[in-house]
Amino acid sequence: MFDLFKRAPTDERRSWSERLRAGLEASRQRFAQPLAALMGRKELSEEALEELETALLSADVGVSATERLLADLRSRWLRAGAEADPKALLKASLTALLAPLEKPFLVGPQRPFVIMLAGVNGVGKTTSIGKLARWLQTQGLSVLLAAGDTFRAAAREQLQAWGERNRVHVIAQQGGDPAAVMFDAIAAARARAVDVVLADTAGRLPTQAQLMEELKKVRRVIAKAQEGAPHETLLVLDANTGQNALAQVAAFDAALGLSGLILTKLDGTAKGGVVAAIAGTCPVPLRFVGVGEGIDDLRPFVAAEFVEALFA
Repeated sequence: MFDLFKRAPTDERRSWSERLRAGLEASRQRFAQPLAALMGRKELSEEALEELETALLSADVGVSATERLLADLRSRWLRAGAEADPKALLKASLTALLAPLEKPFLVGPQRPFVIMLAGVNGVGKTTSIGKLARWLQTQGLSVLLAAGDTFRAAAREQLQAWGERNRVHVIAQQGGDPAAVMFDAIAAARARAVDVVLADTAGRLPTQAQLMEELKKVRRVIAKAQEGAPHETLLVLDANTGQNALAQVAAFDAALGLSGLILTKLDGTAKGGVVAAIAGTCPVPLRFVGVGEGIDDLRPFVAAEFVEALFA
C-alpha cells in the first residue's frame, strides 16, 4: 500500500505563493544571469538579447514563444525609454503571453459533474486526482473517484489510498472493463447525491492506437451514463517532459477534445518555461499546476502569480 499519509517535505504553513516560488527555483535560476546582463543598459544589445534567448530556450519556452517574447520586450523597451526596468518589462511580456491560459475552473450545475483525466504513464495523474479531490472538497463539493486503470493493481491501490486520505468513495474492480467502471461510478454518484466524479484512466502513449481507441470508448460510455458528460476532460502533463508536452496535448486533444491541462512536477525541473511554450502553441487552458508532494500542492493556474514566482 502506498504511504500517502506520510507528511510531505513541503511546509504546509507557507502560503501558496511561497510554495510556488520555491517550486520554480530551478527555472528561475535559468533567467538570473541574462536578466542581470540587461540591468542598467540604455538600449538592448544583441549580445544581451542572445543571452536571454538562450535562457528562454533552455527553460523550454520554445522557439515560437521565445521569438514573441523578445519582440514584445523590444517594443516595450522602446516605449519605456532609457529608465526601463528590463525585468519588469519581461515579466509584463510573459504575463501577457500566459494570460490566455488562465481560465477559472468552475463546476457546473450538472450532478454528478464528471471530470475525466488522461495522460501518459508516470506523469503523476493518480496523485493529481487525489490532490484535485482535496481542492474540490475545499470548494464545498463532495467527490467520488472512479478507478479506470483496472489492470494495474498498484494504480487501484494508489487511488484507494487517496480515497481514504480524502475520505471519499472509490469505485474500482479488478481486471474489468474500464468503461464499465465509469458507468458504475456515475450511477453510484447519482444514487449517493455526490457532486463530482473524478474519472481516472490508465496511462498510455498517444502512439498506442489500440489504447487510444479504448480511451475514446471510455469517453463514449461516460456520455451515455450522464448527459453532457464528461463535463471536463483534463490532460495531466509532467513539466519535465519539456517540448514533448506539446505533442501530447495535440494527440489527446484530437482523441478526446480537451477542456484543460494539469501541469505537474514543476518543482523538479528547470523547464518551467514550458508553460509559455504551451501558451504559444496550444489553445487549451492550463487549469492547475503542481509544485510539491503535499496534498495541497495543486492549485489553479494564475498567470500573474506564476510569473511573479518565476522572477521573484
